Amino acid sequence: MRDYDTIYTSYFGVDFLKNVEIFTDGACSGNPGPGGWGAILRCNGKEKELSGGEALTTNNRMELTAVISALSALKVPCNVTITTDSKYVCDAVLKGWVYSWQKNGWKKADKKPALNVDLWEKLLGLLEIHNAEFKWVKGHNEHPENERCDALAVAESLKFKNIG
Repeated sequence: MRDYDTIYTSYFGVDFLKNVEIFTDGACSGNPGPGGWGAILRCNGKEKELSGGEALTTNNRMELTAVISALSALKVPCNVTITTDSKYVCDAVLKGWVYSWQKNGWKKADKKPALNVDLWEKLLGLLEIHNAEFKWVKGHNEHPENERCDALAVAESLKFKNIG
């Protein structure tokens, strides 16, 4: 347990951290190609939508950027549940792959370089601030928040479709 966790969560057993739900998705037309990401943040009955995109990117970069952008929007340490359809993001964190890549100089088990190191470094920094739990959901499976994030991501990617 990190020191700030004790400060925020252990005063007579009362949890002082805000509980935030985050839903994210990324989209890419071509891989690489124009891409977008979308996120929904929910806390105390209020929601905020975030989105963005890039002219030339990959789906995995957009998936990571969605999570990073959502966590970066939080102004104080929070308890966060991140729901995503990205196996890449979920498995890398939950199965500890990203921590192994970092420990091994950003090399994967097969000795090949890990991809998206710049984004993984940002995400790991944010995970030091927030108590984050990751949940995977199947994409395009009528999960309302995932569908909304997908719509945000696709709309952002379309802004870059004819740039080039």
